[in-house]
Parts: sequence; structure tokens; C-alpha cells
Amino acid sequence: MSDLPLGVPARVGVLGGGRMGAGIAHAFCLAGSGVVVVERDDPAATAGLDRVRQALARSVDRGTTAEPLAELTRRVTVSTDYGSFSSCDLVVEAVPEDLGLKRRALREVEDVLDGDAWLATNTSSLSVDALAEALRRPERFCGLHFFNPVPASTLIEVVLGARTSPELQAAARSWVDALGKTPVVVRDSPGFASSRLGVAIALEAMRMLEEGVASAEDIDAAMVLGYKHPVGPLRTTDIVGLDVRLGIAEYLASTLGPRFTPPAILRETVARGDLGRKSGQGFFTWDDAPPSSAP
Repeated sequence: MSDLPLGVPARVGVLGGGRMGAGIAHAFCLAGSGVVVVERDDPAATAGLDRVRQALARSVDRGTTAEPLAELTRRVTVSTDYGSFSSCDLVVEAVPEDLGLKRRALREVEDVLDGDAWLATNTSSLSVDALAEALRRPERFCGLHFFNPVPASTLIEVVLGARTSPELQAAARSWVDALGKTPVVVRDSPGFASSRLGVAIALEAMRMLEEGVASAEDIDAAMVLGYKHPVGPLRTTDIVGLDVRLGIAEYLASTLGPRFTPPAILRETVARGDLGRKSGQGFFTWDDAPPSSAP
């Protein structure tokens, strides 16, 4: 532990090796942590390990890290056994955005953790307090909302539940700093800060597209050129995944009211299977769609 940068947990677990889980594992590995990724079965675990290794290789190629790839990859292991988390200082849950699924997963992880370990969820919109209802030690639980793509994003939302301890808040800030990212601390509220604002803009952009106000390209250009957004709201939706945005919008509509009701164009596009970049088609056409559509 003494050789690690201040604030980096010595051993980090990640539940879920999809795009977000692999990105989280990659970030902690680059910061010096040993990382174990747990998946539902052997094929999913192998795929998750491949995603992490590919991300590490890109970081080496781009000069993001001076460490050799062989050393980095040695820090990452995969498993299908929750017991692999027993020696972790921190476990980050990164399974799909389903309240029941996340509750069950978090409870099973907590059952194998040491009493001094921390637990976090990567949810982008679900209530941290609602997730904590399944836990025996809610004071050791918080939200760590990473953004997609994790390597390029410089923001992590630290979401505090009603019973999150001050010690965990301080520790979470130190983790984010050690990852070279910026923490934004918010209290538990539907959509937090980022998803609530981001989805509100994206839904209005979709309504404008639906009404024929302008093309997807021009709507995005208005925000990029006029408001200095690095990426427009419709292209961002494609990157995040239209199905993911639909799920978040439905949750926000149920908790915050009809202003977050998903427009028909979003429902219809998802129903066609056009989910954005991961499927090759969304509001835009993508030539670099990954071979897997895992979120």
C-alpha cells in the first residue's frame, strides 16, 4: 500500500465487465490498484478481461502511462465467484440499470466483504438510498457515477445517501482525485445532477428532431458551436445508448414528473433495435460499432 498514490485502494473489485465495468477497472488499474472483475459466467468474464486489456493497450500506445503493458495486465484478474471480492478494499457495482437486479447484486457482494470494505454503485440515475435498503451497512455505501467512455471522461459524481458516512465521502473524493478525475459531490436525488440535466437537454433535442425543427446534425451543431458543448445531445445519446437513455427517462418521469416523459421518437428507435453507437445506428450512423452490444 505504501507504494501506491495517496487515496488509491490497494485492491478494487468491479461487478460487471461490460463497457462501463471494464472502464472502471481500467481506471483503477492505471492508478495502481489490483483489480478483480466478477462476471456472471466464463464467456462474459473472458470478454470483460479482453475489454480491460484492450483499454490498457490503448493507454500504453497513447503514452497515457509509462508502465509496460505486461505489468498493467498482471494487476487485472477475472472471476465468476463473488468470493473473489473478499479481499477487496472497495467494490464498485456496474450491472445494468435495474433496481431489483442491483439490490440483489449489492446484497450478495456485501455478504462476502470484510467489515472495513467500502461498497459503491455506478448507477446513473437510480436512488442510492433505495439501493441501500438491501444493505446491512448503508453507511459504507455511496454512488460513484463514472461517465462513458471512462478513460476520456474527467468527471465522477460522488452520490451521498442519507446514511453515507463522512469518512466514505472523504475517501471517495480521494479515490477520484487519485484517478486523475474531478469529483462532483451531490446528495441522493433522481438523476443526480449530470443525468438530470443531460437527459433534459437530450429529450428536448429529440422532440425538436421529431417536430422537424432541424436535422440531428444541426441541432447538435447549435449546442457545440453556440454553447461550447464538446459533443451535441443527440450524438451523446448515441454514445450512451438510446436504450440506456430511455430507461433513465422513464425512471425520471416516474419520480420527477411528465417533463421527462420519453418522446415517441426515442421509443420507436429503441424498438427498432437502433441503440446508437453500440448497434451501429441511432440518431447517427456509426462505422466503428463494437462487436458486442454489452452496455
